[in-house]
Order: sequence, then C-alpha cells, then structure tokens
Amino acid sequence: MDANDGFRGLDRQECLALMATVPVGRIVYTRQALPAVLPVNFLLDTDGAVVVRTSAASELVHAVDGAVVAFETDEVDTAAHSGWSVVVMGSAALVTDPAEHARLLRTGPRSWVPAPREVFVRIDPELVTGRELAAGRSLYGLRGPS
Repeated sequence: MDANDGFRGLDRQECLALMATVPVGRIVYTRQALPAVLPVNFLLDTDGAVVVRTSAASELVHAVDGAVVAFETDEVDTAAHSGWSVVVMGSAALVTDPAEHARLLRTGPRSWVPAPREVFVRIDPELVTGRELAAGRSLYGLRGPS
C-alpha cells in the first residue's frame, strides 16, 4: 500500500483482533475450476485458526478439505467512509481428531443452520493481511466530499 493511498496496513495481531469482533466472513474456494465465495459464520480459535461448522454433506466440505483457501472478514461504516478488511489464506482441513472435535462442540462456532451431522473445517492462517480506511480520508490525507 502506498503511504498516501488513504489506507493503513494492519499487522497480524491487529488483523486477528479485528476478525474476533465479527461473526460472519466469506470463504473463497475453487468450485468447478472457478472462484466461489460463500458467507459463513465462524470462530477464531485460540491459535488464530478460522473454524467453520457446517453440514458433513455440504458441497463446501468436499471442495475445501485439503485445499488452500482464502477467508475474508470486514466491517464498513458507509456514513463515515471508514472500515477495515482482513484476509486469511491457508490450508483448510476437516477436524478429524475426536478430542479436538469434542472441544469444538463445546467451544466452537454454533451453526446458524443446524444439520443432522455437522463437521468442523479449520483454516490454518499461513498468510494474514489487512488494511484500514479511517474517517473517509482520501489520497494525501484530504477529506472526501461529505
């Protein structure tokens, strides 16, 4: 990011702290050789991994298990022209360890659309990037139109 483009780059810890404040993000994966984006509720685990709970029969599970995916969260204030966006990229995998699965049943995200058999998908954060736009500032710190 250019120092004058109106955005401030966020470090890894800032990114993870912001992610923890919102309940919904978007998982980006490949579907039939094309990019697909799906909004999901999630939980940021203690080690910074993104955890999603979904139906074991979902198309998402089959598409992301073992794949590299992106996960994006954001918050935007359109009136103030401010906000932030964070992207996590990493490998996604089904949680298969029984102890880990049991822990996530107790502490993990709750499904907004419960299914008869649910699984957890974990995205390990190999690359975490983010940026913030503060108070509607434009190039060179000039304010945009009100």
